[in-house]
Amino acid sequence: MNRIVEPGNPLAATASVTGTATRLSVQPVILAGGSGTRLWPLSRERNPKQLIGLMGDESLLERTLRRLDASFAAVEHETPAAGTRLIAAPLVVCCEDLRLQTLERLQRLERPGRPVRMVLEPVPRNTAPALTVAALAARAAAVEGDDPVIVALPADHLIGDHVAFGKALAEALEHAAAGAIVTLGVPPKRAETGYGYIRTGTALGTRGARVIERFVEKPDPELAERYVASGDYWWNSGMFVVRASVWLAAIELCQPAIAAACADAFEQATVDGDGALHLARKAFALCPSDSIDYAVMERVATDARLVGVAVPLVAGWSDVGAWDSVWEASAKDADGNVARGRVMFAGSTDSFAHSEGRLVACVGVSGVMVVETADAVLVVAKDRVQDVKAVVSRLKLEHGAEAQEHRKVGRPWGYYDSLERGARFQVKRIVVKPGGRLSLQMHHHRAEHWIVVRGTARVTRGEECFFLTENQSTYIPLGVTHRLENPGKTSLEMIEVQSGGYLGEDDIVRFDDQYGRDQESGHAGKGTSR
Repeated sequence: MNRIVEPGNPLAATASVTGTATRLSVQPVILAGGSGTRLWPLSRERNPKQLIGLMGDESLLERTLRRLDASFAAVEHETPAAGTRLIAAPLVVCCEDLRLQTLERLQRLERPGRPVRMVLEPVPRNTAPALTVAALAARAAAVEGDDPVIVALPADHLIGDHVAFGKALAEALEHAAAGAIVTLGVPPKRAETGYGYIRTGTALGTRGARVIERFVEKPDPELAERYVASGDYWWNSGMFVVRASVWLAAIELCQPAIAAACADAFEQATVDGDGALHLARKAFALCPSDSIDYAVMERVATDARLVGVAVPLVAGWSDVGAWDSVWEASAKDADGNVARGRVMFAGSTDSFAHSEGRLVACVGVSGVMVVETADAVLVVAKDRVQDVKAVVSRLKLEHGAEAQEHRKVGRPWGYYDSLERGARFQVKRIVVKPGGRLSLQMHHHRAEHWIVVRGTARVTRGEECFFLTENQSTYIPLGVTHRLENPGKTSLEMIEVQSGGYLGEDDIVRFDDQYGRDQESGHAGKGTSR
């Protein structure tokens, strides 16, 4: 039964349930649809920040899942008398185009006996629809009679203290179980203009939770100073805890178009061989795009039928939303500098430099962020990092490849690296892992020359099928179906020379693919290849 708090008693939903011998079903949800434009050039549209090793080898998505395991253990330790908690397998909500990359990160985790489910959005529609389809999935999978409490977390945040995070979750679960929409708010350490804020009101109990009075967007510097000085404003972390029925009722009340479109897309969804839920494309495409904040939370303080509670989170939180946040979260040398990769500092202070390959030398600079990749270099003042997204917007307008993918592009079968490109040619290094198999495909506008430099290749060309070994080559004419496979036990490495009037990655017709990618995906506008 959908439930919204009755008018006239706005705090009724915050009654504590601690100590009651009840069963509480908890559905962890990881929202993995972010793009991370302010972290360009390391984060790209098809390789966003939650999937990259921003703070080390492990992606932020992997870190979030590990944090969930540790924090729920802390929840049980914090409130052992709160009754039985049934923790469901986490739901990861992400864009369908990122399914394979996301699945690869999930498979790298060593979590025996702890499965992860995926809900795939055919088009991005922001966090409010993502949470809505997650609530529908949680309710559908729950034991009959259960109304799961959703713990919705962005996939791309950092939290240093898992125990403190677990304690905050324990308190949030109490308020959510009683019917409130709960958010974790971070008491601010400085006047940050890159975050939204929550104005808090009446205290609830003795552990720090407060009634939400207002959600406010990113302020200007003067307003941010006033917010921090008042003590009543907390940073909006973007983490929410709410019963599935409460959220579904709230979204239906505040945004009925989102509720209807998500219900249709979920009703018509299909499940693939890996158990991932694919939302219906046409139905979900009709869904308005909106954030949780705009869609519902800004109504919480003005509508008596909704109750919002903010629980304080003091656990070393960072949304690592821009390069200054990465600098702040990293270990620094005696001069306040952070070096990643081949970096040298001389007479420099409070700076950050990240190198993917070439040497980066920073001499006599202060407060500068430098990020080097194979195809782009960013140099930005630390106090202007929010403006990086303007560069990405311009790249998209100019159809710059640097906005979409890196020069080295991962694929489920291995990767390719674009070495050189001219007006009518492109040279790629292709590496296929053992057992890897590219799709059966053809191109309308380009021909290809393949040269094997290491390993053994099985080649399909039209009606032919043959093997190539080191120093052997073949030619794939324009319009001919072809496929490349690695039948060996070591990596296959080859050089591909493309020639033709158009060399874009969307010039592909795919006929068969063992990784389940859509046929003719390039013509569907996804821009994927091989």
